[in-house]
Amino acid sequence: MNQNLLLMTDSYKASHWLQYPEGTTKIYSYIESRGGKYPETLFFGLQYLLRILEKGINEEDVWEADAFFEVHGVPFNLDGFLYIMNEHDGKLPVEIKAIAEGSVVPAHTPLLTIENTDPSCYWLTCYLETMLLRVWYPTTVATRSWYAKKIIKTYLDQTADDSEAELPSKLHDFGARGASSHESAAIGGMAHLVNFTGSDTVEGVILANKVYKCDMAAFSIPAAEHSTITAWGKENEVEAYRNMLKQFAKPNSLMAVVSDSYDIYNAVENIWGEELRQEVVDSGATIVIRPDSGHPPEIVSKVVKILDEKFGSTENSRGYRVLDNVRVIQGDGVDLDMIHEILDKLKNEGYSASNIAFGMGGYLLQKLNRDTQKFAMKCSYAKVNGKGRDVFKEPVTDKGKTSKRGRINNSLLETVFLDGEIVKEYTLDQVREKAARALE
Repeated sequence: MNQNLLLMTDSYKASHWLQYPEGTTKIYSYIESRGGKYPETLFFGLQYLLRILEKGINEEDVWEADAFFEVHGVPFNLDGFLYIMNEHDGKLPVEIKAIAEGSVVPAHTPLLTIENTDPSCYWLTCYLETMLLRVWYPTTVATRSWYAKKIIKTYLDQTADDSEAELPSKLHDFGARGASSHESAAIGGMAHLVNFTGSDTVEGVILANKVYKCDMAAFSIPAAEHSTITAWGKENEVEAYRNMLKQFAKPNSLMAVVSDSYDIYNAVENIWGEELRQEVVDSGATIVIRPDSGHPPEIVSKVVKILDEKFGSTENSRGYRVLDNVRVIQGDGVDLDMIHEILDKLKNEGYSASNIAFGMGGYLLQKLNRDTQKFAMKCSYAKVNGKGRDVFKEPVTDKGKTSKRGRINNSLLETVFLDGEIVKEYTLDQVREKAARALE
């Protein structure tokens, strides 16, 4: 993809420099979630976008954009961007303030503000809207992941011995193949890691390590897929599972095995529960059984009961049963309602949430959009002919789109980007700690 900042915009933005009132020297805007599916929003991902902004522009970028827009049919502010090149060495003369990443705030709370610092570049503020507003994506993924964590924590607190230790690994990112692009997988996968430490989305882990200064943001375990089981043939299903034990089952280790390629109930009752039972016990490993079809609450409940019958369980300090030697992971059809339904059924049947982990794919990284949390960037203040004025919109046809007026008075906003340079950064540990505190 083209990394020219001047082309990371909407076409109509290129003509807006001609549309402001004469004498304009300041444009000030803010970004917020105007509500949506979740009443609170976990702010995350701006640091990734600021790293792109920090690269600034060069002369080649300016002339490339000028040539594009001339043919594209939209007037381009060539002189304005050449001015930034000559007077600011290509660094963008704007100030961005934002709340701390990892903050969980109510809807309608301004998450960031942006304004020009050079009066000649008033038009630059809103030119950058398209690129900056994309913070909606990591923020919405992080928010959804946080709400999942909130549900899981509720059940662990009620049914597990050590909720704090177990919680970070309870929701695993399965979303890479369902994401719309490599970059989407990276950004969304990174956002999930604000709340959890399990992921199979390699791009997301790498981006989190790089942007948020983390040695290793997430972990995974050896796991089977259908091809590695069915390649053995139905008649050799037991040997496929035995091979998994041979390759990966070490004392105190974890491994996951999809077990419904043919008959999940036969697999857990007769193969895992009879033929391979002693090998599982002797290995010292914990074997995680993965159902992958059917109605999850019903399937998980039945699988857990069979595993309890075959491997036994131990009653924990809260009076709930925890399986010996085995666990279950549900990764098919998982959304927030399904997590709640499964955990509630297990609890009512006397089983701890310790027995199960979840994988979430398309619902985590792809089944959302800017309107999930109704993200918008709006201008709220301008200075024209030396006088400040409050700016707002108030459409009679939709009061929900009424925007804020004036400069934002929010003590949580701190300067993170000034005149082309990032001036405040966060580590992933800092972001995680802040988000976790909001669960308490």
